[in-house]
Amino acid sequence: MRVFVTGVDGYIGAVLAPYLLERGITVIGLDTGYYRDGWLYSDNRRLAATPHTLNKDLRAVTAADLAGCDAVVHLAELSNDPLGQNNPEVTHRLNHQGSVAFAREGIRAGIRRFVYSSSCSVYGAGSGEFLDENARVNPQTAYAECKVLVERDLAAMAGADFSPVLLRNATAFGPSPRMRFDIVLNELCALAWTSRRIVMTSDGSPWRPVVHVEDICEAIYRSLVAPEDAVRGKIFNVGQTSENYRVRELAQIVADEFPGCAVSVGASAGDKRSYRVSFERIHRELPGFRCRRTARDGARQLHELFERIQMQPATYQFRAFTRLKQLQYLQATRQIDGEFYWR
Repeated sequence: MRVFVTGVDGYIGAVLAPYLLERGITVIGLDTGYYRDGWLYSDNRRLAATPHTLNKDLRAVTAADLAGCDAVVHLAELSNDPLGQNNPEVTHRLNHQGSVAFAREGIRAGIRRFVYSSSCSVYGAGSGEFLDENARVNPQTAYAECKVLVERDLAAMAGADFSPVLLRNATAFGPSPRMRFDIVLNELCALAWTSRRIVMTSDGSPWRPVVHVEDICEAIYRSLVAPEDAVRGKIFNVGQTSENYRVRELAQIVADEFPGCAVSVGASAGDKRSYRVSFERIHRELPGFRCRRTARDGARQLHELFERIQMQPATYQFRAFTRLKQLQYLQATRQIDGEFYWR
């Protein structure tokens, strides 16, 4: 199988590419390079399995770029809620309109399998019950709104020759060479290591489901190799039901792994996002899939990594490991314009 992976130099993509290559899948990558300034660590796994990558904006991709590929994994969007809120109009043009136009180019190129990286953030403000794939979505941000719209439009394209698979990932955590310190467990661990403090920006009451980045990669792999009838047009929440936590519970997991850290909470700050998610369908219906790692496993892995690379506070604070900071820097230095095109 020959798979075209967008966002291959991002947080998930940097783990996914070697994951797929190790399993005998040929990977062609696409990345525009917004976050290329950030590289946290190297290992033989990544260095031995580097895919051929097109340096190109998603919005410029044509069917010719996809020639010879059997499937697409689409990761490349403006990622996370704060970044999407920074410029909602551009977020909609890039994440929604750009993704749908890209999928149409895929159909023109004869792509049969299209695995879309969506998000459990589509559930937004839940009432506290466990939400499955049939629950009403309630997006609270431009980022989540775009996920809902792309899911809708991709599902409408499903047919005998085109099988979209819609993966609603829980909040990712765990090591990646293209690290992100703007997602909850990674950020709490980095704070604990560099400052001996665990600081929550909320009161710690919101619910969040979390999932290890390699379990996301496993879900993508299984979505690529499953029989078409098992996945065509289906939505799968990606994670495991036991890994739903209040943010303060995640903070306690980090405190257990990083002893001696002071834990502090903030105000609610008006953020309505809080959701618990059921992950029964993916374990029941996606052939071969199961999650293997917990939040405690992730905190331990990150602690071991930070110790091994002797991570300094300046590394944690470096702009390229926080999506919003990096794009604001690229705009302030006139490297990209207001529509996020390279100048």
